[in-house]
Amino acid sequence: MSDTTTAPYVRYEVGDGIATLTLDSPHNRNALSSRLVAELLGGLDDAAADPAVRAIVLAHTGNTFCAGADLSEAGDADPAVAADERTRAMIGVLRRLVEIPKPVVARIDGNVRAGGMGIVAGCDLVVAGPGSSFALTEVRIGLAPFMISLTLLPRLDQRAASRYYLTGEKFDAATAEKIGLVTVTAADPAAEVARLCGELRKGAPQGLAEAKRLVNAELLAGFDSSADELARRSASFFGTPEVQEGMMAFLQRRPPNWAE
Repeated sequence: MSDTTTAPYVRYEVGDGIATLTLDSPHNRNALSSRLVAELLGGLDDAAADPAVRAIVLAHTGNTFCAGADLSEAGDADPAVAADERTRAMIGVLRRLVEIPKPVVARIDGNVRAGGMGIVAGCDLVVAGPGSSFALTEVRIGLAPFMISLTLLPRLDQRAASRYYLTGEKFDAATAEKIGLVTVTAADPAAEVARLCGELRKGAPQGLAEAKRLVNAELLAGFDSSADELARRSASFFGTPEVQEGMMAFLQRRPPNWAE
């Protein structure tokens, strides 16, 4: 288990032309703390700038890929200001995943929740193992998947988006593949990611960059047209009574008052 004081929350390694960024913040199940987000952005920038890197893999330690927002940070400052800062940082991560001129592959064999779903959707290829599960839990704390919709809605089947946005229920890797969130399920996700990276290495760097640019053009257009509005809407709900109750209930591991 990592030392939460000195060890990185995102480990960065390069080998055989592949940069691997491993989310390694087990004390909070790889939640999107300000530190993890900053290190993730730094790792993506390092990989983008390294001419030896042909593709990027996002991996994780433990049984959770990403638990979503770090709600323990919510009380650190004025709720609206803190929420706006977190929202803007999250949008920065999502946009970087989409616009970085190198393929990004997610290797998942664990739980993905809330904001982590947006990161998964922002990746170009996603491999999920049998231990994976997924859920959009925002509605259960008085919120909605605001900014992560920038990457999620273009990927998901519309009926599935309605279902999982509204119910917050958990679904497995096979369902995630069926509805468009996951590229492929695999009994051995590490082996499948290695195979896909081998295929990516056959592509010329400029070919990969331009192919990704073509595929993600509409995603980026959505950021340009909607990111600011979604950020404002997201931040405006923090500090409301329902969200305060929802976050407190989550941290206290009890049902919120509307679910009792």
